Amino acid sequence: MSEHQLILLLKESDKEALKMVYIENRIPFINFARKFKVSENDIVDAYQDAIIVLSEKAFKGEIDNLNCSVKTYLFGIGKYILFEKARKTQKKVLDFPLEKEDYNYKSIAEDFFEEAPNKLELLLQKGFASLGKKCKEVLRLFYYRGFTIDEISDRLGYKDKNVVKSQKSRCIKQLKEKINN
Repeated sequence: MSEHQLILLLKESDKEALKMVYIENRIPFINFARKFKVSENDIVDAYQDAIIVLSEKAFKGEIDNLNCSVKTYLFGIGKYILFEKARKTQKKVLDFPLEKEDYNYKSIAEDFFEEAPNKLELLLQKGFASLGKKCKEVLRLFYYRGFTIDEISDRLGYKDKNVVKSQKSRCIKQLKEKINN
């Protein structure tokens, strides 16, 4: 799969593409991050956070014109997260005892990605898929991305936030009707 295709799949929140990026880059990232002399737990936490940031940036379209590979970009995000964590912890007590726990991150990740949707989620997915493009975009921005009405209005180019409010209301009504039928 090309980098462009991968970015498009990540932009559409494709779980299989995200799972592939997660699994393919986890061990290389951990090996890369060990040179920064931080704990294994901090490395794994930074990787998890970097995956989330990558996913969010892809969804927002912020990596559409990426000048490097997704892997390089992901490692850059993770490196920045590790540096920020190290910077913040230098101001704190360094010998605070922490309980060490062994996690099987591969099985945790697989469980997360393979979680089957329940009956209501399936109905919601089916109803959402049948909505028009504008409805999908408004509802996705409001409920999934947490945008305000004003932010949606600016992003989608509406002249008045009342238009967004009524559009959202109509879309919710359509979605409820599709779920109930």
